[in-house]
Amino acid sequence: MRRLMLATALALLPAVLGAQTTSPADSANPVGPSAQGDVALTIYQNGQSLVQDVRQLNLANGRTRQDFPDVSAQIRPETVTLSGPGIGIVEQNFDFDLLSPDKLMEKAVGSVVTIVRTNPATGAETREQARVLAANGGIVLQIGNRIEVLRDDGLPVRVIFDKVPENLRARPTLSVTLQSASAGRVPATLTYLTPGLGWTSDYVMLFDAAKGAIDVQGWVTLTNATGTTYRDADILLVAGNPNANNSNGAFARLSRAALIEAGTEAGTETGTRQRLGDYILYPLPARTTVANAQQKQVSFLDVKGAPARNSYEWVNGWLATTSEPRSAASVLKFSTAKSGGLGDQLPAGTIRVYLRDARGDPQFIGESRIGGTPMGSQMSIRTGDAFDVKGMAVVVERKRLSSARWRTTMRYDFSNARAELVTVDLAQEGLYGDVRLIDQSIAGNRVSADRMEWQVPVPANGKTSLSVVFDTRY
Repeated sequence: MRRLMLATALALLPAVLGAQTTSPADSANPVGPSAQGDVALTIYQNGQSLVQDVRQLNLANGRTRQDFPDVSAQIRPETVTLSGPGIGIVEQNFDFDLLSPDKLMEKAVGSVVTIVRTNPATGAETREQARVLAANGGIVLQIGNRIEVLRDDGLPVRVIFDKVPENLRARPTLSVTLQSASAGRVPATLTYLTPGLGWTSDYVMLFDAAKGAIDVQGWVTLTNATGTTYRDADILLVAGNPNANNSNGAFARLSRAALIEAGTEAGTETGTRQRLGDYILYPLPARTTVANAQQKQVSFLDVKGAPARNSYEWVNGWLATTSEPRSAASVLKFSTAKSGGLGDQLPAGTIRVYLRDARGDPQFIGESRIGGTPMGSQMSIRTGDAFDVKGMAVVVERKRLSSARWRTTMRYDFSNARAELVTVDLAQEGLYGDVRLIDQSIAGNRVSADRMEWQVPVPANGKTSLSVVFDTRY
């Protein structure tokens, strides 16, 4: 029955909308050209955006009502401001009950419509006046003295409506009652916040192992689910998540904790990008149209031949042992520094890594998500687990020296089934408090309060073991 309801109403929508002027130049848009003016969009990474729309208004002196169609269908009305010379807002209403076949039938309840039936054998049409009694899961009509339910029986039926109901809009519309100091044409800036507009960043990285270099292309993906199209907009992207009171779930927020599968040593270089407080700005170089229900991609980073190297990492927790060999992580390391790196700040996103095969074709080898990264950072992108490089950790001995001291001997065994020497970056974590290094077969470095690292060379088709003795309080 709902299918019939849609079919009958759709058949007459062009006739109902005929009174709305559509210019030949805008024939692709059946509801007419956009009413927007000069639009600027500030789009944040947490799913909300600031819209600034400058329109020219023809105002009479005193109190007038102005309609602003083509606003976001998800507009947050409480955030609306309208500024212009000599005008003030008295009242505003947001009409989001949009014109559709279902809504048209619902609003026609109690009204008289025309039912047109076509005889499939002869093509002859018959017309009857009918009062719509109900449109709840089906259409109930009163035709003369009889009550009839329109059935989904495949027979051609059309419904003709005299008009579009006054409170049913073809486009999301904000209605504002204004107080104007004088009559005339004035520019007015409509400003509001809306969810539904967002952007993400993605990186395509091609690694040349022979040259020890990477090519990186950065893409911004814009998405628009606001219910309206923003035409020829000036767009500013903001990397960062401004705090917002979202108790009603009006828009989605990203996690405050950045999802970082890549290891990062934060940089200290000042980048060249524009800033807004603690946020980094990425203005698009040219105006662009962001259509409703559309994704649009724009390049913002293109770097060729930045130094990079592939390595293997193996991380162990304190007193952790492995019963069988565990693969080392395959890691791609590079820098975002101005000298010898990508030379830019990286907004949060996903890095997808490709490697050329023996034929020279790029093949996908893994991806990692990074948080917002300052320029000058040292990056370690984990692309996957190594097939041929594995390791084990063994607690060889743990001896109590006193009520507060322990001596622990650890051994780390690595194997390499590759035809060339590899170096495994071993990290032992969990070394909190007063930790003394008594002995080590390969010299290592303490890189943080709870972590030591060693570079362990493993010969081609061979094995290497590292022994370390710790003196700890636990």
